[in-house]
Amino acid sequence: MSLSHVDALTPRQVELLDTWLPGAELSRDHGWGLVATTVLEVVRAGERFVVKAGGERDHHIRRELRAHRSWLQSWTSRGRAPVLVAGDEDAKVLVTRYLPGRLVLGDPAADDPDTYRQAGRLLALLHGQLAVVDGELERRENARALAWLDASHRIDPAAEDQLRAQLSSWPEEPTTVVPTHGDWQPRNWLVEDGVVSVIDLGRADLRPAMSDLTRLAAQDFRRDAALEAAFLEGYGSDPREPAAWHRARVREAIGTDAWAFAVGDEAFEAQGHRMIADVLGIR
Repeated sequence: MSLSHVDALTPRQVELLDTWLPGAELSRDHGWGLVATTVLEVVRAGERFVVKAGGERDHHIRRELRAHRSWLQSWTSRGRAPVLVAGDEDAKVLVTRYLPGRLVLGDPAADDPDTYRQAGRLLALLHGQLAVVDGELERRENARALAWLDASHRIDPAAEDQLRAQLSSWPEEPTTVVPTHGDWQPRNWLVEDGVVSVIDLGRADLRPAMSDLTRLAAQDFRRDAALEAAFLEGYGSDPREPAAWHRARVREAIGTDAWAFAVGDEAFEAQGHRMIADVLGIR
């Protein structure tokens, strides 16, 4: 199937793809339906590529292109992340070389401590290449969490009152930020012959290092402490300062719950409810 027949692509995106990959044919649609990002596996002259294209409200493609161009050399030089072929921020489209492997999520590798040890090493490479101080991050993150609470959600009113009280009481001190993946968990890891690699940089940004541990802590570390121990061994240290870590977990819980409600993902929303109960100590 020609890419010009893919309804989700804009005319400008098709024009660019025809320039970058003339004659490419669609092999498989990897989209997961909850966000306005199209993910296509395509074939041209016997080579496989991945096309990612954003819709009108997409803000992930620009982030992903920034990550590919500025921060991924430590991974791509080791064959542990896709190599960027071409991209256009304004058209919201990019092409990478296909990276072989099975998703760790749902695979036996998701229960293997060595998977997390390797993931820790990879994350340390990403985090270790740059560190700057952001004087406004805490204010922005608190405002974002409050905006989620101001939007439609199904958070218990009493819990919402407690969350708002905490957000209003926190200091807004300068914070050291590093390049982060933004969605660091098994659904964005591949495994091939026992080697772990990384995909999907659509949430990459400068944030505190510990922010890349929030989703693991809410899911995989929670179910098996051995996975957490292996991850920290690979990473080389534990970046979680207790007070800042609590703030990060609260904001992550709010965002998870409200975002999942907004997109209609009831299972993820239930996880958000549990995360809120955990950070508030509700049993």
